Amino acid sequence: MRSVVHQLRRKLVASRQGAQLTGVRVVDTPIGRLTLVAAADGLREVRFPNAPPFPAPTADSADDDGRAVLDEAERQLSEYFGGTRTSFDLPLTPRGTPFQLAAWRGLVAIPFGETVSYGEQARRLGHPSGKARAVGAANGQNPLPIVVPCHRVVGADGSLTGFGGGLRTKAWLLDHEQRVAGTQLPLAP
Repeated sequence: MRSVVHQLRRKLVASRQGAQLTGVRVVDTPIGRLTLVAAADGLREVRFPNAPPFPAPTADSADDDGRAVLDEAERQLSEYFGGTRTSFDLPLTPRGTPFQLAAWRGLVAIPFGETVSYGEQARRLGHPSGKARAVGAANGQNPLPIVVPCHRVVGADGSLTGFGGGLRTKAWLLDHEQRVAGTQLPLAP
């Protein structure tokens, strides 16, 4: 597990400011239709159904580089939702500030099926827990939800707080991971 996290951290790099987008694909998932956006060097975005429309063709549109990235992203997301994948191994090319990129790298280290608070994420990044709001703001700008698991960060009291896909989706993702990991408490009959 540690080596997979380490590899994904290395892959989570800032792309060149002007890197051209090479493909867009819409995929059906249990949480709705997700829009995948690829650049030549990796997956750039995963957009929720409630996100503003992407200013590109809505049908599957990709050159050869983008198509390969989109094919692999779709396959790995299908495995994740099918309960057979607990981490992702994709080239990722998000754009963000150095602080945002550090926060997003920290998200990748949160184990599947587990949660941490924003304050704990700040501490893991070497900041005092007073930076929890800044970490939350950075997580809120995460362009790769699910793949870079911002849904695994919760309030200090364990409550579900802000999530780009909505709190219902966040709850579904956490419940799904806990079921797959076998950490969910069984419901009483």
